[in-house]
Amino acid sequence: MTNLQEHAEQVRDRLDDHVDLSIEEVHNRLQTLTDEYKVPIEEARRSLIARYVEEAGIDRAELDEQDSVVDIGSIDSAEEWITVEAKVIDLWEPQSDAIGQVGLLGDETGTVKFTKWSKSDLPTLDEDQVYRLSNVVTDEYQGQYSVKLNRTTTIETLDKDITVGDGTQEIEGALVDIQSGSGLIKRCPKDDCTRVLQNGRCSEHGDVDGEFDLRVKAVIDDGSTAHEVILDKETTEEITGITLEEAKDMAMDALDTTVVVEEISQKILGRYYRVSGPVIGRYLLADNLEALGKPETTEDLLIKARSI
Repeated sequence: MTNLQEHAEQVRDRLDDHVDLSIEEVHNRLQTLTDEYKVPIEEARRSLIARYVEEAGIDRAELDEQDSVVDIGSIDSAEEWITVEAKVIDLWEPQSDAIGQVGLLGDETGTVKFTKWSKSDLPTLDEDQVYRLSNVVTDEYQGQYSVKLNRTTTIETLDKDITVGDGTQEIEGALVDIQSGSGLIKRCPKDDCTRVLQNGRCSEHGDVDGEFDLRVKAVIDDGSTAHEVILDKETTEEITGITLEEAKDMAMDALDTTVVVEEISQKILGRYYRVSGPVIGRYLLADNLEALGKPETTEDLLIKARSI
């Protein structure tokens, strides 16, 4: 099944109780928007749903009531339309006029960053207030998920409080694998996007001139469980001694970005670390990382880790 076909089915399923739509009709409209007008697929889907809602005179609130509430701690994929009930626990200054508000939402299972676009014309969210936010879109950056409020989002103030959980975890073990997507990567430069580019293309904004970044997607084995861990640029530079500029120079000299991953692997693979940070989805995001003991061979460390 093609990606466009999946989106067409999601649009049809979302509106199935209100509008009699065929998959073919929805698919063709999406194809026109994406192929002829070069609209990114997520924006095309949002636009099409909004059009059907307007044409059919659907009550937006009634449509949103169909959505079940998703725990923030269970968010583990990007580009999903969800409903959350969460408390605004922090707000900070937007770095772009295109952003109306940016801050942190939380529920009992964890926290997530949110962005509200200026053009969405939505009500202002207040700190320490609990809301039901319907029809928000998930996003991902370095394994950390966020939600975006758009013009189809509905906001309902709730008369209750929420005790917010942080989801912080600490692990110790051997770094036994470095996953695909590590090393020197490029991200979308658009305001508040920063998605990793695939073949020079952002899934939200299409073809763009990316900005270089450095990260490691690692697996740390504590002897009983293999944990997936994300190290951001600062942490990667600290534990490898390789700066972003040095990584760019390596790749340019070799005309190949894989040399950066190879160099990183030589420096950290098979070593013991203590890592702590929030767990978002399946990844632990390393806020703190400490090297433990002297470097040994990968085989020795694996034997030791398995025997714990």
